[in-house]
Amino acid sequence: MPLAISMGIGSVAQPMRVATIQNINGQAITLALKHKDNRDPKGWKGFKFAVPFEFSKHNVLLRYYLAENGLNPDTDVQIRVVPPPEMVANLRAGNIDGFLGPDPFNQRAVYDEVGFIHLLSKEIWDGHPCCAFGVSEDFIKQNPNTFAALYRAVLTAANMARDPKNRELIAKVISPTAYLNQPETVVNQVLTGKFADGLGGIKNVPDRADFDPVPWQSMAVWMLTQMKRWGYIKGEVNYKQIAEQVFLLTDAKKQMKLLDQKVPDGAYKSYKIMGKEFDPAKADAYAKSFAISRS
Repeated sequence: MPLAISMGIGSVAQPMRVATIQNINGQAITLALKHKDNRDPKGWKGFKFAVPFEFSKHNVLLRYYLAENGLNPDTDVQIRVVPPPEMVANLRAGNIDGFLGPDPFNQRAVYDEVGFIHLLSKEIWDGHPCCAFGVSEDFIKQNPNTFAALYRAVLTAANMARDPKNRELIAKVISPTAYLNQPETVVNQVLTGKFADGLGGIKNVPDRADFDPVPWQSMAVWMLTQMKRWGYIKGEVNYKQIAEQVFLLTDAKKQMKLLDQKVPDGAYKSYKIMGKEFDPAKADAYAKSFAISRS
């Protein structure tokens, strides 16, 4: 969303900045129970899927997964925008066959016995960014001290949340009505990674959701390649320039250092997504390399 808003895609352009990544992983593909014997995506033609927003990580991850399995996400299935808190109700009502959404709503579908977890998003890209701490450039300029305090608060929270010993406490604190308004057991299963999959199994995936706040600029480059691939961006793209404008990696490292947190080296990590290497230095060729695309 910060990339799209900064570029004026789907909205009036307004410079946005990603200060930190709030969490990595923490998403899943959840399907209705009636599909428990239809686990091969090649059998999903005609399915209706929900994602939180068109310009969301969820949408591009779902599209990537479907296309890698030979489905064209624009013609073989329907992808509609549904607010995450409404996804489980839509699954129960039969309005959708599945969704790629943020937790805890995947686990809530299991808890309510209306869906099962087909795939954790970390199985598509382990370490992918999920939610982000994004702010407008105007806010940063007008409220520098407030922004710095917010920065420190989010980084401190991420540092606490990374420690598995704190996960049960966090689940207890954020589950009530004033926050997530979810059963504590649902949030606990997400944060500890010990969860029921809805198919009768119990899984143990400690980093199902994790908290690495570093806003790597290569993350932005990958998202831009997918926005280009699916036709959201027209024309040539200066991947590096946009990534470095929007993702405040230098600022994040500075604030981490002030908090005596470990500061990583570099800016452009390489990633492996569904077994395929992504080299951010070759973004344009990567964006054009896919057999299934809209651009």
